[in-house]
Amino acid sequence: MINVENLTKTYGQARGINDISFNVAKGEIIGFLGPNGAGKTTTMRILTCFMPATSGKASVAGYDVFEDSLNVRRKIGYLPESVPLYTDMQVPVYLKFVAGLKGLPRKQINSRVGEMMEKVGLTHMAHKFVGELSKGYRQRVGLAQALINDPEVLILDEPTIGLDPRQIIEIRSLIRGLGGERTIILSSHILPEVSMLCERIIIIDEGRIKAMDTPDNLMSQLHSVARVQAKIAGPKDLVLEGLKKIGGVHSVDFKGSAASGTNSYTVEFVDGFDGAHLIPRLASEQKWDLYELTPAKMSLEDIFIKIVTDEEVHV
Repeated sequence: MINVENLTKTYGQARGINDISFNVAKGEIIGFLGPNGAGKTTTMRILTCFMPATSGKASVAGYDVFEDSLNVRRKIGYLPESVPLYTDMQVPVYLKFVAGLKGLPRKQINSRVGEMMEKVGLTHMAHKFVGELSKGYRQRVGLAQALINDPEVLILDEPTIGLDPRQIIEIRSLIRGLGGERTIILSSHILPEVSMLCERIIIIDEGRIKAMDTPDNLMSQLHSVARVQAKIAGPKDLVLEGLKKIGGVHSVDFKGSAASGTNSYTVEFVDGFDGAHLIPRLASEQKWDLYELTPAKMSLEDIFIKIVTDEEVHV
């Protein structure tokens, strides 16, 4: 449904994205994950024909975004990070206006607007002007305008940015309900959002794709880094010093204390080295009480941080 090959965009001497390639299958929800300024919005603007690339190829629903941009625009719905709304229009009037711009037959516009307002929870706001709506409801209007032409592809750039926790939950629920019906690219720098909504993740940083897979597969690919969680009763500073001196240890992080008097530590070993069995030996030698020793599974946040900060990780 979406094919990107060696896409590059430069702004003078600066490089927005650098030689990125990926594919998105029909009906798939992809999370485009990266810090601010990583190149997410640049990529989306190219795919939506908002701006040209410097080099490379891209197509949406079989249409080239450079050679056949009008057909691409007919196939997509786009929710930019800052939704361009006409604040002096009532909600249904604005959506009718957008429907007309997108070429819907006049006889279908009223029914389609009503359908979209119901789908995104705007029916009770029909009497309101867009400028009177909260940030959360404006995002709903933005979603409605993106969906009004019944697009095959949805491109959503930071759809929950600036919303309060309740509004975030509501918008995520709306997006999740669209899964399977449409191909969706969702950009975010919020890790839980991507893990909850997306089947596959593309991690981008400094304009380059650093990783691309499901969260589970990313965890598996980084499993060569052995991490264990240890709960030990003993002097904190001495335990930290002792754990760091174990052969093959890459890092030790203190994670907190419990009322029982135990302290928790995450111990990470160098690639390919399994030294967990050395921790009980150390505790016995130092006469510390070892209460727990378990594998520490990498979270999506751990994966993201490791990928964007450690150039030696290749996934």
